[in-house]
Amino acid sequence: MMSAYLSSLFSLEGKTALIAGGAGAIGSAISEAFAKAGARVIVHDLSADRLAALKARFAAENLPFEGLQADLDSSAVCEELVGRAKQVTGRIDILVNLQGTNRRKPILEVTQDDFDIITSVNFRSVYFLSKAVQPLMKAQGGGKILHFSSLSANISFDTISVYAATKAAVTSLTRSMAHEWAGDNIQVNSIEPGFVQTEFTRPLWDDEYRSRWFADYIPAGHLAVPEDLITTSLSLVAPASRYVTGRSVVVDGGVLSGDSWVEKLGRSSVYP
Repeated sequence: MMSAYLSSLFSLEGKTALIAGGAGAIGSAISEAFAKAGARVIVHDLSADRLAALKARFAAENLPFEGLQADLDSSAVCEELVGRAKQVTGRIDILVNLQGTNRRKPILEVTQDDFDIITSVNFRSVYFLSKAVQPLMKAQGGGKILHFSSLSANISFDTISVYAATKAAVTSLTRSMAHEWAGDNIQVNSIEPGFVQTEFTRPLWDDEYRSRWFADYIPAGHLAVPEDLITTSLSLVAPASRYVTGRSVVVDGGVLSGDSWVEKLGRSSVYP
């Protein structure tokens, strides 16, 4: 009895989920998990090749799949994508914004083109895609929007100034949308992942020095993998979270929990 009740709280049966930027490493894991939880998954991505690869992965699992390719470079394209997604089942119950890009450069080397590309993908498309889906969700009686921000919304590192600023903007946007749309029964939350091992972050974790640094810096002792983000994502779009909105959940292996001065100063300088 209790098992069936708990299952219903985290079931996505009968729901349609539009997952933007959903054919990358994290997006693929989340898209597959949502489909297995019962959702009809519509995956958007810029890359037709990644969509084809994910379609094959879904087919191997006998899961329904709909892929939509688009460059979300304007509000008009965002509106068009929502319209195309709506044609699949006539509704969109869940929107996940996973689209993202970065060009790692020191501030003094960042060009206007770098700035425009990063802000367009990481913030503008999130803003206008969410804006485009809101009227549909309101007419349906509600919905869930999940943004993917980043640990860098709270703590930054060299060469990611624009990226970090866009992720801080997404975290702030989460609160604004949650506040304005709460009366429409639309819950808006975000996840701030820490260091996740994907092709996108390969320039970081594939470097021997940085790999050792991650192991020392992250309290958990290792990088996350995309599957580590599934349960948090599922819980924030499932019926169980109907009273949770405007929250940003950090999934970072304990990075923001603190640092250790013992190892940095040397144990002999702190303890006898």
